[in-house]
Amino acid sequence: MGDWICVISLLIVILRFFKAENDSTCEMYGSPEVSLLSKEGDIIIGGAFSIYSQISMSFLSEYETPEPFKCSRINLREFRFVQTMIFAIEEINNSSDLLPNVSVGYRIFDSCGSTLPSTRAVMGLMNGEENSWRKNCSSVHAIIGASESSSTIAMQQISGVFQTPMISHFATCACLSNRKEYPSFFRTIPSDYYQSRALAKLVKHFGWTWVGAVRSDNDYGNNGMATFIEAASQEGICVEYSESISRTGSRENVERVVRVIRRGTAGVLVAFLAQGEMDVLLEEVLTQNLTGLQWVGSESWITANYLAEKRYAGILTGSLGFAIRKAKIRGLREFLLKVNPSQEPQSDLLREFWETTFGCSFRSGTPGTKLCSGFERLQDADNAFTDVSELRISNNVYKAVYAVAHAFHGLLKCGPSGDSVSHSCILRDHSEHRQVAEQLQKVNFTLQSGERVHFDENGDPAATYELVNWQRNQAGDVVFTTVGKYDASQPNWNQFTMSNVKITWAAESWERPLSVCSENCLPGFRQAIIKGKPICCFSCVPCGGGEISNTNNSAGCSQCPSEYWSNVDHSKCVPKVIEFLSYGETMGALLTAFSLCGASLTLVVLCVFFRFRHTPLVKASNSELSFLLLFSLTLCFLCSLAFIGRPTEWSCMLRHTAFGVAFALCISCILAKTITVVMAFKAKRPANTFPQCSAPLQRTSVIGCTLIQVFICVVWLVFAPPFPHKNTVYASEKIILECFLGSPVAFWVVMAYIGFLALLCFILAFLGRKLPDNFNEAKFITFSMLIFSAVWLTFIPAYVSSPGKFTVAVEIFAILASSFGLLFCIFAPKCYILLLKPERNTKKHLMGRNQSKTQ
Repeated sequence: MGDWICVISLLIVILRFFKAENDSTCEMYGSPEVSLLSKEGDIIIGGAFSIYSQISMSFLSEYETPEPFKCSRINLREFRFVQTMIFAIEEINNSSDLLPNVSVGYRIFDSCGSTLPSTRAVMGLMNGEENSWRKNCSSVHAIIGASESSSTIAMQQISGVFQTPMISHFATCACLSNRKEYPSFFRTIPSDYYQSRALAKLVKHFGWTWVGAVRSDNDYGNNGMATFIEAASQEGICVEYSESISRTGSRENVERVVRVIRRGTAGVLVAFLAQGEMDVLLEEVLTQNLTGLQWVGSESWITANYLAEKRYAGILTGSLGFAIRKAKIRGLREFLLKVNPSQEPQSDLLREFWETTFGCSFRSGTPGTKLCSGFERLQDADNAFTDVSELRISNNVYKAVYAVAHAFHGLLKCGPSGDSVSHSCILRDHSEHRQVAEQLQKVNFTLQSGERVHFDENGDPAATYELVNWQRNQAGDVVFTTVGKYDASQPNWNQFTMSNVKITWAAESWERPLSVCSENCLPGFRQAIIKGKPICCFSCVPCGGGEISNTNNSAGCSQCPSEYWSNVDHSKCVPKVIEFLSYGETMGALLTAFSLCGASLTLVVLCVFFRFRHTPLVKASNSELSFLLLFSLTLCFLCSLAFIGRPTEWSCMLRHTAFGVAFALCISCILAKTITVVMAFKAKRPANTFPQCSAPLQRTSVIGCTLIQVFICVVWLVFAPPFPHKNTVYASEKIILECFLGSPVAFWVVMAYIGFLALLCFILAFLGRKLPDNFNEAKFITFSMLIFSAVWLTFIPAYVSSPGKFTVAVEIFAILASSFGLLFCIFAPKCYILLLKPERNTKKHLMGRNQSKTQ
């Protein structure tokens, strides 16, 4: 209903404005609103303050004339704002530098902290006093006020029609920065656009991600809270509940809001409340005995001294919030102490102030109240009016008055002459309000305290705040201690800073409270959103393999670089374990032992053959090929050592080529021996002698077959040599250091050539398997080739499927197994005869069976 009245009033004012354009005088409808305090001057500055904090309204009906509303309960803090405005005007009038020869007057009205009284107040400011309303349709040149955003908006919608500049000391709604809607509005208090974001940064700084919120149900609270919720969401903060209250609303709603706060799990409450709503809320909080909350407040109430009294101290001690920077105004306290009803005997406001301050009455016969003499001393009073220790909003009023004065001073300088007649003409011009607004946009001056005053393109001042904490001093009184600051002009990372002052928390604790929906996720875990709940409510999920989180409440896990892996706690990346077949591990040591054992055993056999080199058995075995075969077997055993240890460029090239050449030499010797045996017993006269191939032919065959393998290996090394390779694909948690073949085709060609030689040996040996038993070497060669082939045929699938170092182990095992098979199958029977059965080591015995068949 109040909003409709504002709209109707605005329409009436607009109609009157257009009528005034055609008439030389304005026509007054109804009785004018009378100012509470006034003083005439060449320049009149209007003031609208919430001098009274309680309003009583009758039921509004469209059929009956409503009774006038009544405002009561004087607000001593707001009355100090009024006297600060008067003090600043008196300073300007006494100044010879600012507005010389120009007197500044004032007219002050009560907005009662509500839109309807504010509309009446601005109508009074526009109309003027009862005896002067016909002189000018707007009786003030600028307005200071109001103390609430909603009241300021209602007043600006009317005064803006006349382009009357308005400077608020306490209206913080961000909506007032809209120059299209409010082109003549200025303020000396920062916009809630900055305060709301500062509160979000404050909550984030202390790790509170789960908070409750309560706001005034007006433009100040609704717009400020909307901005806070938006900024909090960007900071990763969740609001469990957001409730609104109004000082003129029902008590049931306030009770419900307090019950919501009590049931909530958030330990931090952000209270974006005007003082009127804060008073209502605190009374209900006391009634329901709600304690233990960490209060975070807006600038409206965070430095209100009357709230720091004993009644509310138990609830609010430890509160945090941003406040306007504190200042000192020289001479203000002395001026305030001189306020007395005798200054304006006709002023009901001064008398009521005096009665409230000293608890007396100027009317005799008031029961239970002493009679006021008028000689009481304000020096003996200790209340919000005389307390100048926290001059924050009062300083805004002081700056607003001086800003208007400097704007008019600029207009005086723009006149054609410097006398008072010239500037009086400018002030009587109907376009003066627009000119004052233009000058206000340009003002840039410094107060006696050193504070610089100027406005940005939206009419806002620089956004700087002090972070205030409610603490107790040694006397047990609550004091507002500055523990940090916020400066919106700084870079984003440096806007909010904390000082080294210890903070008192809720319930006067020194331990910072927690306010989270879910417990912190430790490093090594990430947050997982719970379906159907806010993002601040989450479960903690361990990071996967190769992922880490090194902070609390990490939103996700970070992937480690390719050569790193997560530690056991998944809190940091550590270098991956590099895996290769080393000599130090059990498998490597065993294979090394078998390799050396095989090589040693081969050398022992070599020594045995050398010892018995002149015996018939060794001669019949073709001693030269036997020695060469034993030498090549030794190389086969030793080449397996190149596969063990950390792969290097040289070891990778050596291992496969040495293996290929050594085995080619070995199989070539066996092939030559097989050909020799078969040819010896297939000759036409085998009974008399052991015909053998000539030595040059044997050497040529061995060297030729070996050189073919050498040629293949050289081509391999020249065009695509093997090289060390870090394999991170097979096992993600470790690096398999292996030798990449370079050319797999070349590797399998080497293997195929060895297989071809072995197959040829097997075929020739198989053809000679029925040779005489006493000299059946072809049988042993056949058996050795079967073992050799079985080993390497098994090697192929095992090699392809074995992971990491086991691939190398399989290859070494194949080398050793085939080498041992050749050694035992070919040389074990001969060593048995040479060492254990020397009587068989005769030419007669070797040829015995053949001779018996020829007889």
